[in-house]
Amino acid sequence: MNKSELIEAMAQEADISKAAAAKALDGMVNAITEALKKGDTVTLVGFGSFYVGERAERQGRNPKTGEPLTIAAAKTPKFRAGKSLKDAL
Repeated sequence: MNKSELIEAMAQEADISKAAAAKALDGMVNAITEALKKGDTVTLVGFGSFYVGERAERQGRNPKTGEPLTIAAAKTPKFRAGKSLKDAL
């Protein structure tokens, strides 16, 4: 399912226009993004939690030359599914 299909499904489920559903989806994505930037966790009970994970610095290899290199530490967005979502699958 892509973004336009999700917007269409949201519009049908909530009985609203596609424009309103698109605005709601964009608002939700922006709110989650801003919360994660601040280091907060976003929990949707029954669905799951979005949180920031940390990757340690590690050694890698340039695939072209085989030369070793250091891959910097990074923060990454992660999602942990809730019980209701797991049970539904």
